[in-house]
Amino acid sequence: MEVLKSGSDALFILLGAIMVLAMHAGFAFLELGTVRKKNQVNALVKILVDFAVSTIAYFFIGYSIAYGVNFFSGAELLAQKNGYELVKFFFLLTFAAAIPAIISGGIAERAKFNPQLIATFILVGFIYPFFEGIAWNQHYGIQAWIKELTGEEFHDFAGSIVVHAVGGWIALIAIILLGARRGRYTKEGQVSAHPPSSIPFLALGAWILAVGWFGFNVMSAQTIDKISGLVAMNSLMAMVGGTLAACVVGRNDPGFTYNGPLAGLVAVCAGSDLMHPIGALFVGLVAGALFVYMFTLVQNRWKLDDVLGVWPLHGLCGLWGGLAAGIFGTKALGGLGGITFTGQLIGSAIGVGIAVVGGFVVYGGLKVIMGIRMSQEEEYEGADLSVHRISSTPDREPSW
Repeated sequence: MEVLKSGSDALFILLGAIMVLAMHAGFAFLELGTVRKKNQVNALVKILVDFAVSTIAYFFIGYSIAYGVNFFSGAELLAQKNGYELVKFFFLLTFAAAIPAIISGGIAERAKFNPQLIATFILVGFIYPFFEGIAWNQHYGIQAWIKELTGEEFHDFAGSIVVHAVGGWIALIAIILLGARRGRYTKEGQVSAHPPSSIPFLALGAWILAVGWFGFNVMSAQTIDKISGLVAMNSLMAMVGGTLAACVVGRNDPGFTYNGPLAGLVAVCAGSDLMHPIGALFVGLVAGALFVYMFTLVQNRWKLDDVLGVWPLHGLCGLWGGLAAGIFGTKALGGLGGITFTGQLIGSAIGVGIAVVGGFVVYGGLKVIMGIRMSQEEEYEGADLSVHRISSTPDREPSW
């Protein structure tokens, strides 16, 4: 039975890893569909190469920082218990690699390619696992301190704060340091629209992300005996709530509508194992409306050129999710309990603080040392031609 359980656990978390790996295709197509045509190839290449760099950084550095585990031993030792530790690494890697994938959407169309890869290595190798170890592996006694202070530890079941808020707030700093795309805002303060290049690709990316998210959330149990249908149901209800709110508040705009389910899913991650489904629905409704309202405010009033709206979607909806877990996870509102709002507030603030400081250190340092923005000519030409020397759809076919 022990052999059967270890094999089942390895298969369970491997399937989760594959589902979250597929989400990176979702990130790629969501960005491809949102950016202008001249930057579509760059969107596809960035997500893939960022994942490869993330794997190297997390394998050699990040996973050890977060969990104290390294892979510098013989294959015979690594293969014990059906290689469970190996597939656990694979699963948690897909979470870590979501950080640069999130950031990529915010800084699209004007960020240099190579400096972003360096940022990816530092963020996934050092910044992200530092907070991951605090939230999920009891590092530095911070969880014990929060529990002593509030009665319960900071709870983030599937990463509303650890993954999404951290990625979204780092992206905000990068967006500020980069500045807006040329021509996005005029000197008179007017906003020049850059409409999505392909709604079908945008929708495809959102669908891939939404489906993979059930691996992201449900498989966060990490062993098959801890699997919870409540997590699946709450993820579904938050997804639906986010969709409906974004559709209504966004006045049927397809870009808002297809980001709505993602907003709901971001927000429900933290408390998906504790909430009642009706609470999860409400969390999704708030997240969908929050995304549309803040995306509009950020773009049109504050004039921060966040191309995919990753700060409202991941940064703010992730923060809402961390706090919402402390509200709707309580027994008073139908949840399972074992959570406090104060504990969630403290843990969420620590995560956001680490992200902001880390973002300034990484992107501020790269800006000073080597620059992080393409030249005016490169940006005008588009990243596809200036970086990759090919467009997504050649203007003409060779005649021979």
